[in-house]
Amino acid sequence: MSTNRVRIVTDSACDLPQHVADELGIDIVPLTIRIDGEEYVDRADLTPAEFWAKCAASATLPETAAPAPGQFEATYRRLAADGATSVVAINLSASLSATMQSAELGARGVVDVIPVTVVDSQQCTLGLGAIVLDCARLAAGGASHQAVVDRARDLATRTKVWGALDTLENLKKGGRIGGAKAMLASVLSIKPIIEVRDGKVEEGGKQRTRSKALAFLVDRLVQAGPVENLMVLNADCSDVDAFVEQLRPHYAGEIVVGDIGPVVGSHTGRGTIGIAYCVAGEQSSASALPGN
Repeated sequence: MSTNRVRIVTDSACDLPQHVADELGIDIVPLTIRIDGEEYVDRADLTPAEFWAKCAASATLPETAAPAPGQFEATYRRLAADGATSVVAINLSASLSATMQSAELGARGVVDVIPVTVVDSQQCTLGLGAIVLDCARLAAGGASHQAVVDRARDLATRTKVWGALDTLENLKKGGRIGGAKAMLASVLSIKPIIEVRDGKVEEGGKQRTRSKALAFLVDRLVQAGPVENLMVLNADCSDVDAFVEQLRPHYAGEIVVGDIGPVVGSHTGRGTIGIAYCVAGEQSSASALPGN
C-alpha cells in the first residue's frame, strides 16, 4: 500500500463545484473581489445570484485580488498537520494574476515543514479545474509527488477553454470596447468567442446568434479529437442543460458542470457559456470516445 499522501491545493479561479472538491480533498484558497469599494471573499461571501445582481447595479467592473502568501502558507501547514506527505499547488495562470506568486511565497515559509511544488496551469476557470481534478484523482490513487507534478505540467500544455459571451456589457465597462460598438453588436446579436491561449484570454472569433455560438463550441470539441475531463462552464445560463445534451453524443464520460465565478465572470459577463477539456495524450485511454 502506498504511503504517499500528496494533497492538491488550488485557488478559487478553478470554479470547481464545492462537492467535487470535497470528494477529493482539494483545498481551494480564495481570491478577494471588490465591488464598489466593498470586499468579498470569493465562494464564501457572495452567491452567484448576489454577485450578478451587484455587477448589474455597478457602473464599473469588479476588481479581484490574489490571496496573500500567508493564506497559502497556512493551508500548507494545516495539510502537513493532517498527515500530508507533500503538496502540489496548481494555480490560475501566472499571466492573469499574482496568485501563483503568492502560492510560491507561501511555499517558502514551509520549506522545513512539507515539500510544496507550485505549478502554473496556464489556465483559468474550469480549464484550471480540469487539471486540478485530474491530478487530485491521481494523488488519491497513491501516485508519487513527482508523478502528480509531471501530470499537472503535461495537462497544462494540452488543456483548452472556449467560451461564448452573451453580452458585451462587461467588456464595455472594462474599456475593452466602446459603447457604440457594443450597441451595434447587441443589435446584430453578435456573440464574441474567447479562448485561453498561452495562459491568456484571447479573442477566438465571433458568431451571429446564441445558437450559432453554441454550435461553434460543439464543433471545437469535435475538432479536438479524443479528449479527457470535459467540463461545461456557465454564468447563470438557463440553457446550460440543453447545451450539455448537445455535447453528449461526442463524449461518453462524465461532464462536470460548474459556475463561472467572479474572477472570470466579472470580465465576461452573465450568460457566458463554454467548455474546458484536455486533449488526450498518448497514454490516455479511449474511454471518453463514444462507443468505447
